[in-house]
Amino acid sequence: MIRGVLFDMDGVLVDSEEYICRASVEMFREKGINAKPEDFTPFVGMGENRYIGGVAEKYGLKVDIDVVKARTYAIYETLVTGRLRALPGALQFIKSCRGKGFRLALATSTDRVKMEINLREIGLSRSDFDAVINGLEVERKKPFPDIYLLAAERIGLEPSECLVAEDAVSGVRAAKAAGCKCLALLTSFTARELSEADWICNTLDDVPPEALLW
Repeated sequence: MIRGVLFDMDGVLVDSEEYICRASVEMFREKGINAKPEDFTPFVGMGENRYIGGVAEKYGLKVDIDVVKARTYAIYETLVTGRLRALPGALQFIKSCRGKGFRLALATSTDRVKMEINLREIGLSRSDFDAVINGLEVERKKPFPDIYLLAAERIGLEPSECLVAEDAVSGVRAAKAAGCKCLALLTSFTARELSEADWICNTLDDVPPEALLW
């Protein structure tokens, strides 16, 4: 029986992909690299180390990942301040899950600094969840199951008792590998690409009732 919901952040609660992509492109431009938005697509959902590092590898650029991430986040914060909004249904769905007595965890591959910026901008805080895990807390990123295994553990549940809300192919695979059921949102990938999920919907505004009734 479902007892908990584990939320990815980007593409589930907030759509910040455009902004982190723009920030990353600008960071690379400062280093003389003309990176394209499509260069980042293979690394969506894998955390900024891979998101930025993978593109750096493509262009043969050696970087200090902590330094380039810090610069990217500085650009990102400037871009999103006052502009980010929660995705349709996200805040109400969290409230509804809480009302049903579910335990909630935020499990995002992004670093803590970006997570905190996003939460602030969409009007959420750590206290809205029973546990909050960011990408710096797990060595193996999605599609490995580690972050969802840790999230379930942190809220005192078995993975088999948890529903994961995801938007990325790597995230769906991580959720299923962890032994969770998965609800995929069509905010970043197509239904065909997300076909491994148990349920698929457009946003948290139109979640199939059966996704919360098992």
